[in-house]
Amino acid sequence: MKKCTYIYILLIIGLSLAFQLPALAQEKNTYLKRSETPLLTIKGSVLDVQTMSPISKVNVEVKGGDYTATNGSGDFTIRARVGDELVIRNAGFETVYYTITDTERIRIEVHPEALELDVEETVLDDFEQRQLSFEDNLELGRVNYKKDAAQGLDYVANALGDKTISSQQRAEAFALLAEIYSYWKQYDLAVTNYRLSLREFSSLDRQIALAKTYHLNKNYQESIELSSTIFKSRLRSPIKMEVQENLGDSYTATGDIANAEKVYQALLGEAKSRNDRTTSTRITTKLANLFANSGAQQKAKSLYDDALEISNQEVSANSAKVKVQAADYYNKTKSYDEEIALRKEVLNSLNEAVLDSLSNEEPITSQKQNYKIASAYVSKKELDEAIPFFEKSIAEAAEREDLIVEKDATRRLSEVFRDKGDFELAIASLERYQELVDENYIQKEQELAQARRFGKELAEKQNRIASLEKDRALNESRYQLAFRDQELTDGRNLRQNIIIGALALITIMLLLTAFAMYRSSKQQKYANNLLALKGLRSQMNPHFIFNALNSVNSFIASNDERTANKYLSDFSILMRSVLENSEEDFIPLSKEIELIEKYVMLEHFRFKDKFEYSLEIDPDLDVEAFEIPPMLLQPYVENAVWHGMRYKEEKGSLKIEFTQKDTDTAIITVTDDGVGRTRSKELKTDNQKKQKSKGMSNIKKRISILNEMYGDRVDVAISDVYTTGEGTKVSLTIKKD
Repeated sequence: MKKCTYIYILLIIGLSLAFQLPALAQEKNTYLKRSETPLLTIKGSVLDVQTMSPISKVNVEVKGGDYTATNGSGDFTIRARVGDELVIRNAGFETVYYTITDTERIRIEVHPEALELDVEETVLDDFEQRQLSFEDNLELGRVNYKKDAAQGLDYVANALGDKTISSQQRAEAFALLAEIYSYWKQYDLAVTNYRLSLREFSSLDRQIALAKTYHLNKNYQESIELSSTIFKSRLRSPIKMEVQENLGDSYTATGDIANAEKVYQALLGEAKSRNDRTTSTRITTKLANLFANSGAQQKAKSLYDDALEISNQEVSANSAKVKVQAADYYNKTKSYDEEIALRKEVLNSLNEAVLDSLSNEEPITSQKQNYKIASAYVSKKELDEAIPFFEKSIAEAAEREDLIVEKDATRRLSEVFRDKGDFELAIASLERYQELVDENYIQKEQELAQARRFGKELAEKQNRIASLEKDRALNESRYQLAFRDQELTDGRNLRQNIIIGALALITIMLLLTAFAMYRSSKQQKYANNLLALKGLRSQMNPHFIFNALNSVNSFIASNDERTANKYLSDFSILMRSVLENSEEDFIPLSKEIELIEKYVMLEHFRFKDKFEYSLEIDPDLDVEAFEIPPMLLQPYVENAVWHGMRYKEEKGSLKIEFTQKDTDTAIITVTDDGVGRTRSKELKTDNQKKQKSKGMSNIKKRISILNEMYGDRVDVAISDVYTTGEGTKVSLTIKKD
């Protein structure tokens, strides 16, 4: 009978574990899946998307894992698993989140942001209607923000709405905004407002606050850089120690053990020389944590002992935190007796008033200490000693509404009852645990919804403030421009009244001198333009000859001697025409048509299987009346053949049209149905990408100089033929002289 009862109870326990603990199973499965996934070495780079230049000192962190930063080349290497999320942070751009899917190199392209927030204009009638002074608004904001963030922000916004305040006052208001956001853990907004404050008026205390906020926002590289800069200044000892500690904390966060130890040791020496026991205890504990995490257990043990010795000289929440950290270390090293003794000492040293004042997030709460004492007893296999501490932890957590600890303690208590064979109590605890899991889920959902609403409200307030500041800056700029314009007008009138007589004579002399200089300058500029055109033409002809000879070379290379001879014969005729016109700035359009007909014929001769072409001349077009720079069309036709249609798999089409728009304007269009400019660039080889098109560059320069010398006689427009990006159309507009 007893045996059947025992089997029955075991079945109940099994069913309870299988069906009543889905949340626990999910937590364990998630952890196991992640731990079974191998660690990979992930490499990547961070680039400015506008200039494609690397960005150094970017914070790169695996969410809940390793940390690193980009080097001078914008590259980084970090250890992570598939499925991990990378967080890429820098003060210069919006935080980027990237989920790792494989071991391929990661390329993060970011958009650097300006310091000012880009927001829509917002009318702040509710702010402007208030009649409080700047000082009153700021004081009310400072008094109210801890109980009502939105109300505090409203008062600061009202203070910033005062158009008469100075830059120093604006800096004070932005600093208070940053303080509000930092208090409510909106560290990204706090960083923005501290930077705005320093832009208006720089001060040491705000620089230090910004460095600390950088650290809280996990902008560790920025925190290190700013803290190091501040540290080089002349600082009073307490401020110097404050900056040192933040610097050491940032080095620790980045895994720079050597620099962190160096900074902490210097700070510890300063604290001891000032007989500052509180700072000595805190920094000694940080050093101990540093060595414990880096594997130097002997050093860590010695430093924890030193910290405990100092903390025993006082009874406070700070000394209790030191003991709790030491107890955590003992837990890691499986020194459970020392851990239990320390945690009991913490509970005995703090009175009820101190414990009641602690928030549930504090590590030294009584419910957490009782839970960890019980867990240590379980690790020692002393289950009977663990039970009362679990029960006490559960009761305290329930009283303080700490669902996390209550849930975890209830689960562990159920496991203890199970291991002891008290299955009825184990089942009861399991059922209570399931209820707590559901309550915790609901609470988390409510907290997330509340956090979203709170974040949205703060973002709206910040947008209003930024809009107000933007409007202020615009009005100030308008006022300064108007004032400066009035100043210039008054000054000009005064000078005219004083020296009106002499000015007339001086003006005549200046006009004569200016006219002479203008003539000389114009002649010199004209000569320079002629020289430049000659140089460009001297480059254009060899460029054209070189490309044509390449075509001949390809015929010879394919042992097609007859075709090469025929090509050379036609080419020589074309070259004679080109050289005849090479010294002219403009030639009749009829001659340019002859040149382009010969050139297209030669290109088609070589690439018969690649394209067909047609030349259409408007019968109403007076080709003798219009003039055009020689060899202007050839580079565009060459581009259409070589970079447009040569890459097409099927045969392309080239169309050259000459039309008359009006009596003074002719339009020439070169249209191809090739792969298009974008696709052509993609198909280029690395060697081709390195080479710049001299023909197109020379054409642009020639047109620019000729338009300057002779008026705007030539205009060029290039566009895609199809919305898909395929095909290219070049439109040249030429006007009569």
